[in-house]
Parts: sequence; C-alpha cells; structure tokens
Amino acid sequence: MAFGSVFLWIGIPAIWIYGVSQMVNTTQPQLGPYLAIIIGVPATMWFFGRFLYRMNQVYERVTGQTSEVRVQMPWHRSMRGERGSGRRTNVLEFVMICSVGLCLLLFGIWFLFFAGSSLPTG
Repeated sequence: MAFGSVFLWIGIPAIWIYGVSQMVNTTQPQLGPYLAIIIGVPATMWFFGRFLYRMNQVYERVTGQTSEVRVQMPWHRSMRGERGSGRRTNVLEFVMICSVGLCLLLFGIWFLFFAGSSLPTG
C-alpha cells in the first residue's frame, strides 16, 4: 500500500506526462495534449485509489482483522480534550496521509533547491 500510494502521487502523473509528450511532435502543441493530461491524471488517480481501497478490504478479509491504526490524527481530536474521537484511522488512510506529506516535502525541496528560476537574469 505504501508503494501504491506513492505511485499514485508521483508515478501516475509522470507516466501521463511522458506518454503524452511522446505523442506530440512539436514544441507548440494544441490544446489536446493538455486536456488529455488534465482529464487523464485525475481519472487514473481515482481508479487507482479505488484499487488501493479494494486492496485494503482484501487485506482485512485475508487476515481476518480490521486494519485500524492506533494513531489518532490531530483533526480527529476534540478541541476540549474531554473525549476520544469516534472515528478510527485505518492503514490505508494512514499510508495515504504519510505519502501525501512525503510528496509535498519532496516537491518543496525540489522547488526551493533544484528547480532554478524562470526569471531572466542580468
């Protein structure tokens, strides 16, 4: 599930961008390739997310146990702190949250240190 969730956020967009770039022969493409990426990436991510959800259900069924994690997310806590959360976190949710955080961190590092500036110099 960890590999699948990282693939969801990095692999699917990269595959779509590479695939569409191989179909375009010019440096000034029309609207079609952009629409293919704008529509294709979220649709593929949705289908792959459903696949991960099904994998989580299969995991629960095969192991005979629920895939709940004992970690309580900060947004599930009461602001008064008087009672526990009524919502449990399962493995898939926890892995997805960690993978999104990791992807945002890696994007931030790339953007700040390796992307360079598109502004003209000099």
